[in-house]
Amino acid sequence: MMKPVLILLSLFTVSLGSRVLELSDRFLDIKKEGHWLVMFYAPWCAHCKRLEPVWAHVAQSLYNTNIRVGKIDCTKYTSVSSQFGISGFPTIMFLKGDEKEFTFKGERTVDEIVHFALRVSGPPVQQITRHESLDTLKASQRIFFVYVGGFEGPLWEIFYDVAERFQPYSFFYAANHDLVKKHIDIKDLPTVFVYKENSHYLFDDEVRDWTNLNTSLSNWVNTERFNTFVKVTRGNIHQFMQTNKYLVLAVVSENKLEEVPEDMVIFRDMIRSVIMNHRDKFHRWFQFGWIGSPELANSIAMTEVPLPYLLVVNSTTNHHHFPDDHNLTPDAVHSFLDSIRNQSAPSYGGNSFPIRLYRTYFEARTSLAEMWRGNPVLTTVLFGLPLGFLSLICYSICCADILDADDEDDQPPSHDFSHEKKE
Repeated sequence: MMKPVLILLSLFTVSLGSRVLELSDRFLDIKKEGHWLVMFYAPWCAHCKRLEPVWAHVAQSLYNTNIRVGKIDCTKYTSVSSQFGISGFPTIMFLKGDEKEFTFKGERTVDEIVHFALRVSGPPVQQITRHESLDTLKASQRIFFVYVGGFEGPLWEIFYDVAERFQPYSFFYAANHDLVKKHIDIKDLPTVFVYKENSHYLFDDEVRDWTNLNTSLSNWVNTERFNTFVKVTRGNIHQFMQTNKYLVLAVVSENKLEEVPEDMVIFRDMIRSVIMNHRDKFHRWFQFGWIGSPELANSIAMTEVPLPYLLVVNSTTNHHHFPDDHNLTPDAVHSFLDSIRNQSAPSYGGNSFPIRLYRTYFEARTSLAEMWRGNPVLTTVLFGLPLGFLSLICYSICCADILDADDEDDQPPSHDFSHEKKE
């Protein structure tokens, strides 16, 4: 009886005071046994070090589930990283037995990672059978989608397919009409609704296209899986750029404790009030959010923006817009968004080759400036030494040519010293 236990213990170790399992290359032998949430890391990676305390809390949160949380050093066990095709650190993956693997692409917070693991650990669509279960879901503050109707027909089949694709990002459920009608007034069946922010929104005729139901439902789920007003970071902005909406961003500055100055909080709340008061008008075309990192906004606008600031990004073309008047009011923001919608507002940026070239130059210049402000001595060493060696090599090459030329000039001219004998 003791032998299987000893074999299992030889595969991984548990750090003292942590629920995280330290895996070895023998993990490849048991990866298909059960559910695993694994962080692939490198000891020298700064992002991995910042994730360590978050990962410990994730393991603690999932301790009473059937999900085992581990991590593996890819610099020590290169065969494992090769097996999973790891190309960057840290990489978070969920392994579901013999089923497919899921890679986490969201914000690296405890809640986001835990919700991701809980979503992909179960079936793509879970069935709601009790009123208490729906009440619990509504109180959880999660965003979730519910199919209502019989478990057959084109809408059900497409809903299940969409749920499989979006399972890493959202929760999907199914329920019969008798259970749901006590909570939500639904007239036409079958249908789908999303519940978020204490309200529900139907997949109705305004967004539903019966001739192309798969595409219309996919697009609707992709845009409704976010809150109405979100925090945008470098880690999640790529997800919002896939919505094919205009991304309306209130740009403010927050410190390391995630505190925002009061005047900027007022500006951010004012932008939020526009979408909250006019959701029916703007939600279909605009995704609202805020940025606490001015550097991200500078990268988008390719200039140093003043704070607070309003920036609107076209997620399809990468063009951006900003108002001429910085003293914005809700009515002014409303008019500005109308001008973007009817394409009368000036646009900047885009995806043209000169713009992409300039954006590369701007980001390189910005990164160099940040390095200089952070550690001028190290920046000088990193860039000064290579430039010095390059200059020395160029100087040596040029001087060698000059010296060779001088040597040739100093040589006496060749003469024929043979003389004919005079008689």
